[in-house]
Amino acid sequence: MKKLLIFGGIIVILFIATAFLTNMAETENVEEDNPYGKDRLHAETADLLDDPHYQNIITPEELDEKLENGEDVTVYFFSPTCGICQETTPEIMPLAEEMGVDLVQYNVLEFQEAWDSKSEGGFGIEGTPTVVHFEDGEEVDQRVVGRTPNEGYQSYFEKYVLD
Repeated sequence: MKKLLIFGGIIVILFIATAFLTNMAETENVEEDNPYGKDRLHAETADLLDDPHYQNIITPEELDEKLENGEDVTVYFFSPTCGICQETTPEIMPLAEEMGVDLVQYNVLEFQEAWDSKSEGGFGIEGTPTVVHFEDGEEVDQRVVGRTPNEGYQSYFEKYVLD
């Protein structure tokens, strides 16, 4: 019976150690002054901290404040684990800059509440990448969801953002 308890204890300890190490591998300690305002970030997000295409980050609090103040804001919802986002970001960010669009970036991996419905305080994001424009603090009727050629983003910016 003692052997069974010892083996059981060893298995429990190994399970706890594995869970701890897995959690450590999924998140990284980062400098306090990162744009996310968090001490720990998912490893995929931490990898983007120095990427020039991911420098216009907005937090949920900052976005909520802009919307509550009735500001116009265009948001690019992305996830660093999304392959389509990894292809789209290096194209859409220079396009937005070239067109004079302040396209803020909302990381749904770090701020998962974006997936929640609007009634639950989220934005009802169903997939990434998604571009949403808010006018006077309210969402316009049209979103751009998924992989879209630059011409599609350009048309969206011209119609909804730069009108």
